[in-house]
Amino acid sequence: MAFSIASSYNKIRSLVESASDDVLPAPSSIAKVTASLPSSLPVTGLGDAATEAHLLNDITPGFNGSKIASNYYGFVTGGVLPIAEVADNIVTAFDQNVQVHLPDQSVSTVVEDKALSMLVELLKLGDGWEGKTFTTGATGANILGLACGREAVINHRRAGKPGVGERGMLAACMEAGVKEIQILTTMGHSSLYKAASVIGLGRNSLKDIPFSKHEPWRMDIDSLEQELKLTDEGVVSIVALSAGEVNTGRYATNEKAAMKQIRALCDKYGAWLHVDGAFGIFARSLPDTPEFSSLISTTAGLELADSITGDGHKMLNVPYDCGFFLTRSASLLSSVVGNPNAAYLSSGPSSVPSPLNMGLENSRRFRALPVYAVLLACGREGLGEIFARQVRLARAVSEYIYSHEGYELLAQAPLSNKDSSNIRTWYEDTHIIVLFSAKDDRVNGELVKRINSTRKIYVSGTQWDGKSACRIAVSTWKVDVERDLELIRSVLDGVLQR
Repeated sequence: MAFSIASSYNKIRSLVESASDDVLPAPSSIAKVTASLPSSLPVTGLGDAATEAHLLNDITPGFNGSKIASNYYGFVTGGVLPIAEVADNIVTAFDQNVQVHLPDQSVSTVVEDKALSMLVELLKLGDGWEGKTFTTGATGANILGLACGREAVINHRRAGKPGVGERGMLAACMEAGVKEIQILTTMGHSSLYKAASVIGLGRNSLKDIPFSKHEPWRMDIDSLEQELKLTDEGVVSIVALSAGEVNTGRYATNEKAAMKQIRALCDKYGAWLHVDGAFGIFARSLPDTPEFSSLISTTAGLELADSITGDGHKMLNVPYDCGFFLTRSASLLSSVVGNPNAAYLSSGPSSVPSPLNMGLENSRRFRALPVYAVLLACGREGLGEIFARQVRLARAVSEYIYSHEGYELLAQAPLSNKDSSNIRTWYEDTHIIVLFSAKDDRVNGELVKRINSTRKIYVSGTQWDGKSACRIAVSTWKVDVERDLELIRSVLDGVLQR
């Protein structure tokens, strides 16, 4: 029988729909897959049909269930909404090269621009985000954010002269009298360190200024001002705020007043204000009800930033890879990543800039289409309800762990003025991350391994306060609070009995 893409797709869907509920493949399946791999490039190709059989029968049993199962809680990896999968298949089928805005040849760049505009609406960021693009993820987006910040803080001292993009780092810094560019943050994501290295600032340029030992994710605004004052000594700054710190899900600011203070300080000292909002920024899109008022209040003011990053393949539940970057200055972004001296790439004047002058890549997949499809299909209310279920499950797990004699709930802010007699007040700041450990050190040392070996749920391991810890991250659209809580409780109760 001749090879057929349509037939192959039906086989794939059948495999997905009949897949086991286990989140991880069995060790024997992984060993079998590894053994099935060719030792070298075949001289004579297998052909489409035989290769299809190999992919479907030999390779797929070795995949984890991050997309298929509803109980993958490791990396913040959303599943894939069905409409996003449809859109992604369309992307592959038509294979648009979304780099130059040529609206008389393809609508792809117009659709991408519309998707980005709707994303700004979803996040309630207001107007003025003229520089916007899709990236491969938050890493690429953070590279853009820090690169724009680097350009801005040096240009601030150069009175409109050509910046780093033209002059290079060394010449621009010498001409501006800049001796150091520091990145001020709290518990910054590892991608910030990578971004700092890539753009020439160095990993050591990141400096943590935590509010306290108990709340290391919050930024100490008094210490921030002292660091920003170093501009008089030739030290300029990028302020990078975590909106959803990866281990705790907590935020560098906890109210709009704090963001206003930081914004004012950045304006006063010529600093760039960047928000790494990979998944945490989506709390702004929760239903505006008392249930989520604390989280919505916590994320208030993020719209005051100069640049924002986020991930679509997390909370929006679109396929890997998809991130986004937003900044208020399209001209600044273009000065960093624009393509000069390439007349064949020119699209002429337009309200929609060519994506290759807004992002890192020239060759780029049409990753905007699944985002467009999800935003259109679900709307604000549909996505808000998905986000609400995720938060409700995380809060329910937090309450279960807090009340359990064998576990300890970690990364909890002090109660301060909250009513300690009302257990719900402990969890009102919980977004989608739950960090915990076993009270028995012997169990805690192998807790992650015990949980994941059940293959029923998957958690990631991390460190907190110098000790091993477990992290549950809820990000799939498939969340069913009662069903999933029952399974999590069953697994966590069971691993303590071993």
